[in-house]
Amino acid sequence: MTIIEDLVKPPATGIRPRGVSRREGWQRRLPLLPALIYTIVVTQIPFLVTLWYSFQNYFWNQPGGAHWTGVSNYKEVFTDPSFRSAVVRSVTMTAIAVIVAMVLGVAVAVLLDKKFLGRGVVRTLIITPFLVMPAAAALVWAGPMLDPNFGLINYLLEPFGVHHVAWLSTHAYGSVVVVMIWQWTPFMILIVLAGLQGQASDVLEAAKVDGANAWATFRELTLPHLRPYIELGILLGSIYLVNAFDQVRLMTNGGPGTSTTTLPFYLYQKVNYAFDVGGAAAAGVVTVVLTIIVASFALRLFARVFQFEEAR
Repeated sequence: MTIIEDLVKPPATGIRPRGVSRREGWQRRLPLLPALIYTIVVTQIPFLVTLWYSFQNYFWNQPGGAHWTGVSNYKEVFTDPSFRSAVVRSVTMTAIAVIVAMVLGVAVAVLLDKKFLGRGVVRTLIITPFLVMPAAAALVWAGPMLDPNFGLINYLLEPFGVHHVAWLSTHAYGSVVVVMIWQWTPFMILIVLAGLQGQASDVLEAAKVDGANAWATFRELTLPHLRPYIELGILLGSIYLVNAFDQVRLMTNGGPGTSTTTLPFYLYQKVNYAFDVGGAAAAGVVTVVLTIIVASFALRLFARVFQFEEAR
């Protein structure tokens, strides 16, 4: 075959011109454009407005409107001890709630993975706390559960010498964390249970034949298999719980003092109590930037873990 024939030879079957592939690519993306536009409208535009206000001195209760102040709001944020305390409190509350919820989730998921009578009903009931709205859960715990006079917790603990304990006053921090754990443990159970059901049964049977006991099998086989699922649950739980607001606002209102003032509630106070829109906007921008940095690092880390597991 000559060089000219090679040049004019039609393309091989399956190879498409570049323009066609681009057109098909846009045809695939077209149905996603409404969702993309909606996301930009409800997230990016408000963030740009917040960014603009962060450079303004604007108080709702003062006349004159907003005026440019540069980075003074950011300087105030980084020098405000209340902001640093709120950040530390949010991180510690989130870490405690996520770790305890995951430990309980693994334990309960292992039990629910066994065959027993009524397992389907138990699995359905066990996830109901996660389906309750956070505001409704906070109101239920603040009233019927933790009320010092007629609360269910005090009634159950009365035989042990506990009488009329004002949990939301004397143990506010722990009460909020308990509600977070109660609501997010079912989510951890679902993720871990999905991982357990994906584990090869022949591997477990081989370990049993080799004489491995239940704890050794769980430690050496089940736990490494569940590692990606556990890390995914920790990541998702941390993203959601670090923004927890309903429990703090409806149960303790940030008190007593500032013992339960988390970062979202700190921003709420800056706007609704101090009327400092510029300061709240600056604190919000700093929070978003820190969250993006941490989330990006965590996502990269977990992506490597999943790639390693797939390679195995």
